[in-house]
Amino acid sequence: MIEANVLLLFFATSLLLALSPGPDNLFVLAQAAQQGQKAGLLVTLGLCGGLVVHTTAVTFGLAAVFAASAAAFTALKFAGAAYLLFLAWQAFRAGAQTGPSGTVDRLSPGKLLRRGVIMNVTNPKVSIFFLAFLPQFVDPRRGPLAVQFLLLGGLFIVATILVFGAISILAGALGDRLRQSARAQLLLNRLAGTIFAGLALKLATARRF
Repeated sequence: MIEANVLLLFFATSLLLALSPGPDNLFVLAQAAQQGQKAGLLVTLGLCGGLVVHTTAVTFGLAAVFAASAAAFTALKFAGAAYLLFLAWQAFRAGAQTGPSGTVDRLSPGKLLRRGVIMNVTNPKVSIFFLAFLPQFVDPRRGPLAVQFLLLGGLFIVATILVFGAISILAGALGDRLRQSARAQLLLNRLAGTIFAGLALKLATARRF
């Protein structure tokens, strides 16, 4: 089994990585501000579902396919970019829906979870990152590599939930206040759309290395 000090170092590094600005935490921030704290938390769970897929891919060598195949990498990244552009279009066309309590139409939990999963799974850079990052903390002398990879992936997911959960709560609380105003809500929708479009552009122009 991996030594405790190595696990602690990995977990601390994972927290710092989750805190650093990136596509996933910006996506959570935009969704929480636009839809509320619960939405941010559900998207976070969806993203973590995607991380399970990436962890499994690294464990069984599937991530190497995207690192080696330009066609597979390109197809997946453009699928992800197209999905993000679709979300941007939805956000830009959304109007203000304030009532006496500043409520808005909420997406269903299933849709929010799917958004998180699709956002994460269709980003091949995550698989390649895991392929480069996780092996630095495994040791063949410490037991089966598959078990070590799964353990590290689980710790990374825990760190993601902690950081992204905090982002969801803070952004959701701010969004709740802003949604009291129709003008502020329209601004939130435009901001979310801009973030989604920017993430789509970043993903579409991403390179394997």
